[in-house]
Amino acid sequence: MNIVVCIKQVPDTTNVRINPETNTLIREGVESIINPFDMYAIEEGLRIKEKLEGKVTVLSMGPPQVEASLREAISLGVDEAILLSDRAFAGADTLATSLTLAQGIRKIGDVDLIFMGKQAIDGDTGQVGPGVAEHLSIPHITDIRKIEEINGNEIILERLLEEGYVRLKAEFPVVLTVVKEINEPRLPSLRGKMAAKKAELTTWGFDDLGISEEVTGLNGSPTQVMKIFTPPKPAGGKVFTGEPADMVKELLAELKAGGLNLGKNEGDE
Repeated sequence: MNIVVCIKQVPDTTNVRINPETNTLIREGVESIINPFDMYAIEEGLRIKEKLEGKVTVLSMGPPQVEASLREAISLGVDEAILLSDRAFAGADTLATSLTLAQGIRKIGDVDLIFMGKQAIDGDTGQVGPGVAEHLSIPHITDIRKIEEINGNEIILERLLEEGYVRLKAEFPVVLTVVKEINEPRLPSLRGKMAAKKAELTTWGFDDLGISEEVTGLNGSPTQVMKIFTPPKPAGGKVFTGEPADMVKELLAELKAGGLNLGKNEGDE
């Protein structure tokens, strides 16, 4: 069983600040982590490997500092880590990112299962997993909450819905994006941490993937960020207390004082 898990390094904070001049995230002083949803993808890949034997490879696209996240994945039990890093990949939207990752998977070759988290917490698009599948011309299933059975070239699983779930069957190769209900990620062992420090990571650049500059990075991104800003803090409010009828009168008075024309309906006193 040859399993690839695509991961992304993201800022470890909910208090993201924006540079108003460059419209980019301010990353200085902000620790980076593996995207939390991707941790569940890593864990599921490792569990399948332990049951059926095989190999788990993590794949990520980003700058050189992503190596720290790749080593963390190795400390959990991943066999190999590959970084796709090149200035030509910079500025990629979800379409260009999914194409680059797909080329990396093609270069790995003979892959059965491709796992990802359902979305990244810094972008929240949920588009990269399906995009990779489309570029590879293979099936994909999103929001996987449980893998029931793997039998030969088939996998039976449960896909989470807003109310309940649906059981599906797919053939390999297939891209699966997982939700947090699927498992509980493990912690790295001391032996795993030692192995991660010594592990040799593979880095592939633009020339290694054999793709055109027109479809990678900023050049291959039909969607671009024109402006990023921090939403203004909400205006102050007022809390009304007392009897419902009195509170309604106070509310109406406040609205009228604020210039809102409420009109007059038939039957109003």
